[in-house]
Amino acid sequence: MPPRPRPVDPPTEVIPRVEDDYDDYDDEYYDDEPAKDELPPESFGRKAVRGFGEALITMGLVVLLFVVYEVYVTDLLSAGKQEDATAALDSEWSSNVVTPPPADPNRQSKLNLIEGKAFAKMYIPVFGNDWKFSVVEGTTDKHLEIGPGHYKDTAQPGEAGNFSIAGHRVGKGAPFNDLDLLESCNSIVVQTQTQWFVYRVLPMSSEVSGWASNPKSKQAACAGVAPLSTTLGDAYAKTVGQEIVAPTQGEVIAPIPHQVGATVPADKQARLLTLTTCHPRFSDKQRLIVHAIETKSYPVADGFVPPEMTEA
Repeated sequence: MPPRPRPVDPPTEVIPRVEDDYDDYDDEYYDDEPAKDELPPESFGRKAVRGFGEALITMGLVVLLFVVYEVYVTDLLSAGKQEDATAALDSEWSSNVVTPPPADPNRQSKLNLIEGKAFAKMYIPVFGNDWKFSVVEGTTDKHLEIGPGHYKDTAQPGEAGNFSIAGHRVGKGAPFNDLDLLESCNSIVVQTQTQWFVYRVLPMSSEVSGWASNPKSKQAACAGVAPLSTTLGDAYAKTVGQEIVAPTQGEVIAPIPHQVGATVPADKQARLLTLTTCHPRFSDKQRLIVHAIETKSYPVADGFVPPEMTEA
């Protein structure tokens, strides 16, 4: 059998190279692209303005953080300190056996006041049932971080003279934030281990002259409240429900407000409560002062709450 012939491969076709100007066009395209202009060097004035702007932004953030700290963070810190002070006071009251208060209302058992420690509780019913603070002895920054502080050397609760208390208005618990909202005859209740004392805000300066004919003076809440100048004389002419004074006017917490060095026998003095705080809010330029007079007192008894506590 003859061998099978092998197939013959067709000749390879050579495709001619196509010539174009792409490469040259590409080079020309990029060669002809205009170069980007470089930014001119920054002038000193421009750098200064930019730096000043950045500094203002930084300062603004710092101020914002400071405000947040003062208004919110210090409130939280003070709330913890107030809770501790109240817990310590409750523990002391529950563990101590004390002598009942004197039957004679003109005599008052002296409290053993220790600087930085709570000795009483204060309530302002018109501010709501949750408004209550333990009052500590002393008015330094450290003391007021805990809560309202008693001015040392002023009267004690229920004593003749001027039981005076300071408190913050913004931050650090802000116990006196709404002090300007108090009106004449509003009650402020102070509790010690043995007694409740009810103070009521005195008539405002605008109410003094017409108080006797004012229908408000006939309300039950205003029993025992009247301009002190009409009941105790001219020595109390400047003692009204609310006033704004300079920080240097410490005479507002004198036994007879605005009468420093006055020699008035204790039995002729009113039993006053004075609250002081900064004014206006976020400023210590002035002081807001509220004066109140004691109208009632009750012995502390299990389960008893003064009816004035329900005045909301």
